[in-house]
Amino acid sequence: MTPGPLGAAGTAGAAASVGSALRIGTPASDLALTQSGQVGEALVAGTDHAVELVHLSTRGDRDRISPLAQIGGTGVFVTAVRQALLDEKVDVVVHSCKDLPTAPLEEITLACYPAREDPRDALCARDGLTLAELPAGSKVGTGSPRRAAQLLRARPDLEVLGIRGNVETRLARALGEDADLDAVVLAASGLRRVGRDAAISELLPVDVMLPAPAQGALAVEATTAALATAPWFADRLAAVDDPATRAAVTAERALLRTLEAGCSAPVAAYAELELADRDESDGGGVHGSGAPSDGEHSGGQPRSHVLRLRGLAIRPDGSHVVEGEARVALDLTVDQLSGAGSVPAELGAELASDLLDRGAGEILAEAKA
Repeated sequence: MTPGPLGAAGTAGAAASVGSALRIGTPASDLALTQSGQVGEALVAGTDHAVELVHLSTRGDRDRISPLAQIGGTGVFVTAVRQALLDEKVDVVVHSCKDLPTAPLEEITLACYPAREDPRDALCARDGLTLAELPAGSKVGTGSPRRAAQLLRARPDLEVLGIRGNVETRLARALGEDADLDAVVLAASGLRRVGRDAAISELLPVDVMLPAPAQGALAVEATTAALATAPWFADRLAAVDDPATRAAVTAERALLRTLEAGCSAPVAAYAELELADRDESDGGGVHGSGAPSDGEHSGGQPRSHVLRLRGLAIRPDGSHVVEGEARVALDLTVDQLSGAGSVPAELGAELASDLLDRGAGEILAEAKA
């Protein structure tokens, strides 16, 4: 379908009218509806506008059986939602950020990153067992090659099986009356957003299970043309945007893009802000590459934070991993936090290049074969 022109009489004009509902495009799964509803309430807070959730069907939602890599991988949950945005059926769309393709679209602006939920992976096991307590030969389910590989790296004696389905379907495989698995691994953020925290038997440390790039983060998109007309919700998008989340997610997604890997590849990345006075003594740049990181503005003033990025590419059976870490000084109030040439994007690209130099490309090529 060809998107129609946006203008004063289109979506932006309609949304700008007093008291009109903010139309949010969202897949119809419980998790997606919950996430979109929570973001919508934050966006309309303090205004006289309501939220209208517009249910959209994606291929990823319709096919809950096939492995993601077989039905399109990157973008399988995104394409139909973005099309509704371009067709002016909705004002904004909310995504799980880890599902978003990394290549930017000129027609669409990634306008808001709300504050990130817990990015860790969660083990949901029978009898409340932890990863270390699972008996040898235990069956653990996950639909993620990244999780499967890191599980096998930590516990090569486990049997890791591929599963699909919504949150409740996957939990039932390990915790239901007819459970056929000993445990499943899901994103902690999704479990918390739908109120299923009690199912978590262990939050897996990032040293054991490095998260997927942008895991736990949500992304709100609007059309570039609509935002150019300054609709009422533009200010609200800016107000809800969390700078720390934007910086971290930008670094992680830049690493993924430079590796030319999709959201279903066995790649992990996690960035976090740390206080500069605690970490500057550790040096900067990409470990092993000699890349510089000076910790000061050009004017000599110390920056307040350090952005620390960890990344890895891992063979699907967990037998070989290429991993690394990088740091850069960052000022959330001064530095550009996203987009080409931004400090976080450069950090992600540098670390990815270092991983490629040390064999990550071969690992990813094997995984695609």
